[in-house]
Amino acid sequence: MANAYHASIEGAQHGGKSLEQFLDYAKSNGASGAQPSNYMLGDGKGGFRKVKEIRAAFEDRGMRLDGISAHCPFWVHTSAWTGTKSGNPFIAPEVAKLSPDKIEAWHEKYLLKLMDLASELGVKSLPMFWGVAFGWEVASGYPWGFWQGSGFDLVKEGQERFVKKTAKLRKAANEHGIKLCHEIHPGTGAMCADDFLTLVRICDNDPCLAVNADPSHCWEGETWESRFLKVGPYIYAAHVKNFVIRPGFPLRAMEGSWPKRAMQFTDLPSGDLNMQRYVELLLHVGYRDRYCKLHRCLTAPLVVEAESAHKDLDYCSANGIRYTADHLCWPAAAGSFEDGMGA
Repeated sequence: MANAYHASIEGAQHGGKSLEQFLDYAKSNGASGAQPSNYMLGDGKGGFRKVKEIRAAFEDRGMRLDGISAHCPFWVHTSAWTGTKSGNPFIAPEVAKLSPDKIEAWHEKYLLKLMDLASELGVKSLPMFWGVAFGWEVASGYPWGFWQGSGFDLVKEGQERFVKKTAKLRKAANEHGIKLCHEIHPGTGAMCADDFLTLVRICDNDPCLAVNADPSHCWEGETWESRFLKVGPYIYAAHVKNFVIRPGFPLRAMEGSWPKRAMQFTDLPSGDLNMQRYVELLLHVGYRDRYCKLHRCLTAPLVVEAESAHKDLDYCSANGIRYTADHLCWPAAAGSFEDGMGA
């Protein structure tokens, strides 16, 4: 019986490795595929490596290319208008010195080239997240009274801004048959399931708008089950990641040290989430079938993104790959377990 999923790994946290080093690390720890970051595909000159080189890197190791993690450039593109410096770690110093409008334009051009590359590589799903198109007041999630007042409506303005700023990127994605898989996440363009469905509505049900499921960002009232049941038909990518909530600590605080925060990411086996139930739900909402139809393959990737404030990253990720391969990649039921009763 064939498995429903295969173990994969996300590359953004492993940016210190080259593409080849990352794939060797993933392969040696049991991954069948990998999801490199957009930076791993760069040529060091502001462009991208040749398609044949990227393909060869995967084929030589017998590994699958399970999408391209493009969270950072998409987030910067939709957030630059605010003048935020929080994206500077992901921007070349010479780009960071530009005006917000030029930073946005630079990233739009970059993302259009990235989608050209993805299309040539046969990648149809791009895990990413939209930035704070609605502004930081709205992105705070707190109902400040000045969201709406005499002559202004920050939510409506944000909707209009999102539609306009993402139009060219969405058009290119549709031309390439690519799904832009937003990771519903605090401080982004959609922080809960209803936020994402709003983006779909204001963009006239644009078919490129999709979801990258990640249960580790469901820690403020909306459970991973309620979230992903609502947006199930839009899930075209999936990460596996776990977390804990430390009781008695504020979930929102001006504290940048992860060991001191209330919500902490963890290795996969020891967090608060039941990862078995999570991947069963992904099967239930059709992620496996949807992904496999889009990519003409037999198994869908469960992309490990195990992180810890206390454990070495390579150790934590390797543990996550093995846990996923051993416990989350199983044959899917072909029918009801009652079918053979009384036969």
